[in-house]
Amino acid sequence: MTVKKGKESANRSSDALARDNQPNAAPQLDEIARQVGAQKYPPVNQWNPEHCGDMDMRIAADGTWFYMGTPIGRKEMVRLFSSILRHDEDGKYYLVTPVEKIGIQVDDAPLVAVEVTRAGAGEGQVLTFRTQVGDLVAAGPANPIRVEINGETGEPRPYVLVRDRLEALINRPVFYELVEMAVADPDGGDGIGLWSGGAYFRLGDV
Repeated sequence: MTVKKGKESANRSSDALARDNQPNAAPQLDEIARQVGAQKYPPVNQWNPEHCGDMDMRIAADGTWFYMGTPIGRKEMVRLFSSILRHDEDGKYYLVTPVEKIGIQVDDAPLVAVEVTRAGAGEGQVLTFRTQVGDLVAAGPANPIRVEINGETGEPRPYVLVRDRLEALINRPVFYELVEMAVADPDGGDGIGLWSGGAYFRLGDV
């Protein structure tokens, strides 16, 4: 897969990025840490109720939630459902409460990253993603970015791990932003990628 990117931009060094907005980096990083750390989720991984069957509920590839074929329009309800969503080792997705475990269908990833912000620069850069339901996740070793390639079309499918085994598909506009931020492979390879949280994530070939 080839990621289209200008040669000059692709070859920007980490040192060059380190000069971008450096004076404001520390306050930005502190605020990101505060916001991400303030998020609270039910302890679904600690609950082990009986499987109660499946529900006619589906999360489409664009992040829209459906119930019995009808989109769920209430954002508060979608947010609530997403907070009790669990991706088990069997590869299936469940809504989990202390007394129920109900299977639902997920077409791709259960979450979609619809916004990215950058703080810091170079190897100290942090990329924070916001999902369609308001989750905030700072990419790094514990929350990696990965890119799958469609074997037939060669198109990239980028993801970021939000929590546990729940990933967000990075939507196309956000992925284009990442490509514009990308730097050359620090190991001298042909690819481009991004630093976040002290880790380098490869996006593809130039």
